Amino acid sequence: MGILSWLLLGLIAGILAKWLMPGDDPGGIFVTIGLGIAGSFVGGFLASLVGLGTAGGFSVGGILVATAGAFLLLFLYRKMKAA
Repeated sequence: MGILSWLLLGLIAGILAKWLMPGDDPGGIFVTIGLGIAGSFVGGFLASLVGLGTAGGFSVGGILVATAGAFLLLFLYRKMKAA
């Protein structure tokens, strides 16, 4: 997958994670994209460990895995900020 594809998948995953877990987070669109990109790596890694697949492409499964990873990172980010 090219860099533009990763950015687009990251944007979609970040927006979906933010939509599923709304709230006040600083950073705006760039943090959302970064969170989505990092989430796609985290989600892909964790999903491959348990045999569920990867975030390797534009498929429903890839977007779900990337979104789950972004959701996890957003949750952890909020917990660290609250402490």
